[in-house]
Amino acid sequence: MDNQVVLTAFLLTLFAGLSTGIGSLIALIAKRTNTNFLSFALGLSAGVMIYVSFMEMLPKALEMLSESFGEK
Repeated sequence: MDNQVVLTAFLLTLFAGLSTGIGSLIALIAKRTNTNFLSFALGLSAGVMIYVSFMEMLPKALEMLSESFGEK
């Protein structure tokens, strides 16, 4: 395996882990909770997760549909 690929994967994983830690520190430091922002952030993250899930499933679903019903 290419060392550049391994290094890139490691750095992306490190960045994701550090982002989680920094986000939790910000949440601990905050004095009060802004419920409007929290509602927006949770809705946005749920929408992103649903979008990514569907985009991951769509190619396989289209492939299986074309196998079952043929190209139309």
